[in-house]
Amino acid sequence: MDAAIEELFDDANGDLALGELDSAVIKYGRCTELAPDFFEAWHALGMAQMKTGHFPEAIAAGLRAVELHPKDQLAWSSLSLFYVRNGQIPEAEAAGAKARVLGWGEQLKGKPTQ
Repeated sequence: MDAAIEELFDDANGDLALGELDSAVIKYGRCTELAPDFFEAWHALGMAQMKTGHFPEAIAAGLRAVELHPKDQLAWSSLSLFYVRNGQIPEAEAAGAKARVLGWGEQLKGKPTQ
């Protein structure tokens, strides 16, 4: 990963921690533009979009995150939350079910779940 992108991502995390949500959204979005396969940036962008009330945008970011890491339980759980906030209950239930199945798979392997 390019050092400039990592620095931008860290800045966005700082903004998020300080409650500067709009700035965090802009910086996470820039990270995803510069590094389209940067899973953590997509996931964080979705969370920041949700916190700013931009639910369709959060869903889009969440879908990209699960596309990049389809076996990430937290990403599916987050996507489920984004759908709930947007009133899309059937989609939320489907994403939540995917997260649960992934969690069960990890439990069967003897790994702790997230």
